[in-house]
Amino acid sequence: MGDEQLTKMFEADRARLRAVAYRMLGSVSEADDAVQEAWLRINRSGAGGIQNLEGWLTTVVARVCLDLLRSRKSRREEALDELVASITGRDDRTDPEQEALLAESVGIALLVVLDTLGPAERVAFVLHDVFDLPFDEIANVVGRTPAAARQLASRARRRVRGGDATPGHDLKRQQVVVDAFLVALRAGDFEGLLAVLDPEAVFRADAAAGPLGAPTEIRGARNWARGALAYSRFARFARPALVNGAVGLVLAERGRLSRVLSFTIAHEKIVKVEVIADAERLEQLDLAVLND
Repeated sequence: MGDEQLTKMFEADRARLRAVAYRMLGSVSEADDAVQEAWLRINRSGAGGIQNLEGWLTTVVARVCLDLLRSRKSRREEALDELVASITGRDDRTDPEQEALLAESVGIALLVVLDTLGPAERVAFVLHDVFDLPFDEIANVVGRTPAAARQLASRARRRVRGGDATPGHDLKRQQVVVDAFLVALRAGDFEGLLAVLDPEAVFRADAAAGPLGAPTEIRGARNWARGALAYSRFARFARPALVNGAVGLVLAERGRLSRVLSFTIAHEKIVKVEVIADAERLEQLDLAVLND
């Protein structure tokens, strides 16, 4: 296969490869960086004798993403931006509006939950459950046997779907309350918030959730609802999800988890709201996608 033909086939497949990378990395700019790095690797190695070019390109992109995910885990997220910039020479970031739209199309809650998986689990899950790659091909990407790759995807699937959730009928009741809360918050509807909050509701936030010196505990629905409306613009990034087996909210900008709201609900009212933003606490949460 000549260089010109390889270039044409790669460009024709770029959008699909970008979709693969985005689901693995949760960031448009990083997905673009991964696809570009894959192209550089392909250019160096060539594609002579490749029978299934689409599968081969997917494998190369997935390996780049796996390297980046492993770097993210070991060096933390801030260092990942430095890593992709050093690989590609790019330091520009994607338009937040464009990224928000893409995250919405994939599912913000799904991206958040995927971000809690180990690198190999995330890659195996995305390649198999989202893009339907066989486990023998996935095994080549993650460096495991096909049986081990199957186990990775299965373990990730259980995490994504949630293993120890509250019984379904209770979840439905919780979801009605949390959905009403979110609608009111997005609309800046003070009375709507009061309608779903117990009058004596308690609000607690860890130190990372607000500006320095902000109160970490507020008592009374009216007291908290007034302050909550000041942050209603951030509610666009919030989506319902399972938080430790109950319905809560996850907030993610550009597909990255920034806050979790955990609710205690009694008699169809929210009696307690806990906002978690501390990175270590976020990592300890059991998050799962809330199925409709």
